[in-house]
Amino acid sequence: MKRFLGILLSAMMLLSLMAGCAAPAPVAAAEPAPAAEPAAAAEPAPAAEPAASTERVVIKFAAQGDSTPATQAVVDAYNASQEAYTVEWVDMTNDSGAMREQILTSMQSGSSDYDVLSMDVVWAGEFAAAGYIEPIDQLMKADGLKVSQFNAGSMTAGNYNAKQYTLPFFPDLGLLYFRKDVVSAEDAAKLVSGDYTYADLTAMAETYKGQGDTTDGIVFQGKLGECLVCNLTEYTNGWTDVEGGLTAMKAMVDSGAAPADILNYAEGETANSFVKGASVFARNWPYQWGVIASEGTIKQDQVDVAPLPGGSTVGGWLLGINKNSVNKEGAWDFMKFVATAEGQKIMSVQGGYLPGFNETLKDADVIASNAMLSMPGFQNALATTISRPVSAQYSKAADAIMNAGHAYLSGGSELAAAVSEIEAALQN
Repeated sequence: MKRFLGILLSAMMLLSLMAGCAAPAPVAAAEPAPAAEPAAAAEPAPAAEPAASTERVVIKFAAQGDSTPATQAVVDAYNASQEAYTVEWVDMTNDSGAMREQILTSMQSGSSDYDVLSMDVVWAGEFAAAGYIEPIDQLMKADGLKVSQFNAGSMTAGNYNAKQYTLPFFPDLGLLYFRKDVVSAEDAAKLVSGDYTYADLTAMAETYKGQGDTTDGIVFQGKLGECLVCNLTEYTNGWTDVEGGLTAMKAMVDSGAAPADILNYAEGETANSFVKGASVFARNWPYQWGVIASEGTIKQDQVDVAPLPGGSTVGGWLLGINKNSVNKEGAWDFMKFVATAEGQKIMSVQGGYLPGFNETLKDADVIASNAMLSMPGFQNALATTISRPVSAQYSKAADAIMNAGHAYLSGGSELAAAVSEIEAALQN
């Protein structure tokens, strides 16, 4: 029995030991972890803002045709000088009257087709009065530019109602030509300095008439027309002394120093007389210098030039900004470039145009490009230019002036009547 109990106890211990060594029951499989959400595709980075456009603003420059390379050269130089603007030259007709009508038609319609305008000196008053061009006083002040830096007559021509509207593109001017192989050195020096009067000139013309194989003492433009307005501008010292100017011109006409038909002389007749050696003195424009070289019986080394006693009437062209331009800042930037040192040098050296920026008159390259600029009398004339009347209705004023002046000079009216009519035209 004892033995049976021992065996039973041993068996129980063995079973207990086996149970302790059995592999543990498998653990229930864990719920598979949810699949990771695919990472959201990264939002594409916003495209970089495009760089500010580097496209240049186009500035339209309405200017007459140019047989020289100068106008295109000054446009090209400006375009190469900066990156904000591109100037395009609108090549207009060379017919001044047709060009004026074309520009007027555009501006009357309120068009901004043109930003910068080239204008004959006598158009500025009309365009300013009509509100077609922009005043530039404040623009000049902001850039440190002064009226005194530019050709005086050109600036006066572009000043209307005490506001400045234009800068010179290129001036032209009246001159006194004289035979320096005939006139004494003393009188020549007086003429070149400009320190003489019309009475002095009349006396000289009478004295030298007939010398050096000449037949006339002096020739000028007395013909009814715009040329007479230019001459009257000079005799009246820029319309500051209408009565004195008319009296002086009448004395010249009646002196016998001028041809009997001087009141039929325009520029062509004047040039022909002088270059063929028929006259000692001649009032004409700079182009006559070239005519002496190409067609003259006399030679350039026999001739000198001088300013006129009352100042030299300015001709030529001006620059202005279209009031309707949507690019006025660029228009001014280009206009300023053309009218100041760099632009004026290009116009002078490449085109032979006279500078309207006074500093340029001293430039050695500019002087070398135009023989007349080396002549003291020519430089003195450029320094004393004056303007024809600046009027909202220039054509009407000029017609009244030339008719009244010619009537008096020809003996068809009295001095008082001529003065009254001219002064009325100037006031209107």
